[in-house]
Amino acid sequence: MPSFASENGRLGSDFLWLGFSIKNGSLANASMMKFCVHSGTHVDAPGHVFDHYYHAGFDVDALDLEVLNGPALVVDVPRDKNITAEVMKALNIPKGVRRVLFRTLNTDRKIMWNKAYDTSATGFTEDGAKWLVQNTDIKLVGIDYLNVVAFVDVVPVHNTFLEGREIILVEGLKLEGVPAGLYSSVHCLPLRLIGSDGSPARCILIK
Repeated sequence: MPSFASENGRLGSDFLWLGFSIKNGSLANASMMKFCVHSGTHVDAPGHVFDHYYHAGFDVDALDLEVLNGPALVVDVPRDKNITAEVMKALNIPKGVRRVLFRTLNTDRKIMWNKAYDTSATGFTEDGAKWLVQNTDIKLVGIDYLNVVAFVDVVPVHNTFLEGREIILVEGLKLEGVPAGLYSSVHCLPLRLIGSDGSPARCILIK
């Protein structure tokens, strides 16, 4: 599994190992985990990119579960483009839609299955993020790679999305075999990590 800016997918630490084993004399098997909270499918809290929000307690525990659960729209992004303002306009996402999962070339390329972080991944540009914030009712933005942004605009896009504390980012979604269209509900439940700027999440779509 890739990790941000990592070539080996591990950020220099073990991900999962057997800490206690029956084979070695323990009464039960008990596995251990150690990883960045922005690994795999995960959510970003405002404190991820704003230090004053981090220290004010705007962390994963403060995210709105009503935003993370409810009807959702899956849209196909043109495969030769990042998500720019022009692309956002062309997608014609109706007013009132609050949760949108963006399926891009990342899914076709299956880059979530590679260990090395892919800086060529499709994502939002700064103008695309600003257009979404200013012209739609979207409060949950999901995408099919570890980072919602095109690599060149990493900080500005995160700032645009998270500054108002109304939008929740869900990154690292697995959208292979998921048709575009409206779904009765998406359920995205992060771990309740008080004081954390992000959290792994299990996200499911129900048609």
